[in-house]
Amino acid sequence: MKSVEEQLRIIVKGVSKLVDEDELRSKLTESIKNNRPLTIKLGLDPSAPDIHLGHAVVLRKIKQMQDLGHEAVIIIGDFTGKIGDPSGKSKGRNALTDKQVKENARTYFEQIFKVLDKEKTTVRYNSEWLSDLNFKDVLRLAATTTVARMMERDDFQNRFTNNIPIGIHEFFYPLMQAYDSIELKADIELGGTDQTFNILMGRTLQKTMGQAQQVAMFMPLLEGLDGVEKMSKSLGNYIGVYESAEVMFKKVMEIPDKLIVKYFELATDEHPNHIEIIKQELDEGKNPRDIKYFLAEIITRLYHTEEEVASAKEYYDTAFGKKAIPEQIPELTVKTQSRLIEIIPLLVENGFIKSNGEFRRLIQQNGVQLNQKKLEDMETVLSDGDVLKIGKKRFVKIVSEI
Repeated sequence: MKSVEEQLRIIVKGVSKLVDEDELRSKLTESIKNNRPLTIKLGLDPSAPDIHLGHAVVLRKIKQMQDLGHEAVIIIGDFTGKIGDPSGKSKGRNALTDKQVKENARTYFEQIFKVLDKEKTTVRYNSEWLSDLNFKDVLRLAATTTVARMMERDDFQNRFTNNIPIGIHEFFYPLMQAYDSIELKADIELGGTDQTFNILMGRTLQKTMGQAQQVAMFMPLLEGLDGVEKMSKSLGNYIGVYESAEVMFKKVMEIPDKLIVKYFELATDEHPNHIEIIKQELDEGKNPRDIKYFLAEIITRLYHTEEEVASAKEYYDTAFGKKAIPEQIPELTVKTQSRLIEIIPLLVENGFIKSNGEFRRLIQQNGVQLNQKKLEDMETVLSDGDVLKIGKKRFVKIVSEI
């Protein structure tokens, strides 16, 4: 097992907020002394099981701690899911049915073990203990906090201010999630910054019930390919953990240069020392594209085989790196001896360009190639087998009608 300070460096890499570092150092010291792995808790609300790299930030951090010898307990919130986490919500959540919870949990298992070490992960359902509480237990749980404390939450405050109903049962969500920590005797709980209230409630409840408090660890949100909004499937700026190696590699190459270090910190398991070297290389003027290429290789390898990574690199190098023509590209059937200007409506209709104006602008900016040579003349006659490269990434093969 690594030393306390070495473990601490790895664990805090990329962390947005830690409550608190001295407690974590103490727990690590006791862990080494007693040869007892720490218990790391992650609660999952099984309502949105599609995982992308943004979701995987917390999972990657847990995997790093597993590699240090610690153990994870994944809590599937089948009982709390019947309320729905109110965090960040402007109205109450619809309760999930047992069937929905089980189906979503099954999908979660398929995805989380693309990141976590299955041998060092225990999966529990919080209905195991929450469903056994009697009304006296619930009242005792409710007595550990106040309405004023609950109203510190922004979502509850906003709903109260705007006269949007708040169900009494919604106040129990953070208490129930906190009770999970009591049951597990959790040493560390992780979550996104949107889970701050819920996770700190776990610390409060553990202290009230005479347990050692869990360390609260909050991971930052990861911006998507646009470099502005948090990664989201609905915004289309995501990199899915189930996407093909070719797509994943290409998407990583599309992230803005300003996010290179953040992706190394949050989306990979690279050691802090290595990341410091990468920062220094960027500061000294190394081409960000070369470093991003290395990043794309690392991230793709986390989710795909070596053969798939090699294939993804070859495809990217062929299509975008060497500026050559890839083997498999879409085709466009045109009349024999068509002039370039005549096929623009077909290019628009088939989605290769957005408009006639866009294509003309690309021509003026030297952004269109015909068979790897700059194209300037709109009257150029096209032949069967010609390949147009439009912009940096769009290829189309011309097929003449017979």
